Amino acid sequence: MMPNVVVISLGGSIIAPRGLDVPFLKDFARLVERYLSGSANRKLIIVCGGGSLAREYQAALREASSTASSEDQDWVGIAATRVNGELVRRIFRPWCVEDLVTDPTAVTVFAGRVMVAAGWKPGFSTDNDAVVLAQRFSASLVVNLSNIAQVYSADPRTNPDAHALQRISWKEMLDIVGGEWTPGKNTPFDATAARAAAASRLLVVFAEGRNLENLERILTGGGYIGTTIGPD
Repeated sequence: MMPNVVVISLGGSIIAPRGLDVPFLKDFARLVERYLSGSANRKLIIVCGGGSLAREYQAALREASSTASSEDQDWVGIAATRVNGELVRRIFRPWCVEDLVTDPTAVTVFAGRVMVAAGWKPGFSTDNDAVVLAQRFSASLVVNLSNIAQVYSADPRTNPDAHALQRISWKEMLDIVGGEWTPGKNTPFDATAARAAAASRLLVVFAEGRNLENLERILTGGGYIGTTIGPD
């Protein structure tokens, strides 16, 4: 029987909103253990963002160096995702036998029950890493967890007519995220990752990361709050 692989893109704003959120990590670990214990067929790939660690170190670099490039800042942010990723990997050590994945295009074996990944290289977000890993391991679902509960038709902070979307097509999602991805661009999903997900007809759910009861319903097929994209 083929394993049921789900990818969770765990935003850095959830892992470390302002410093590490240890109570959340403990609750998240218990949820994952319940989920995996429910069936030997289940596997999870967790892709970690950088959060406050990335922001603080990037800000320090900008302040300390007048010559730091955007690529320099990218590498600092990537390093932060890897620190968070190594922490998460060690939390799931009984389930995770692979090293931290830092190049999603190079990994070929998923022997454990949990795989943990982090940032790759400048020009590629962790959204993109999640999509690449979902493609490589034929994931049934990608869950994108951040500090927003649903995708909106426009930025609700600037557009009073913006409304939450429950289900949309990849074409509609591409209209929202626009053309090329740039680091720090305020969109729910980066454009490069969205195009790849659309081409692969992936099923992606966007949800608020701190609502772990909601996440458990997403993973187990219950009713949930979020935005579902695809498969078209």
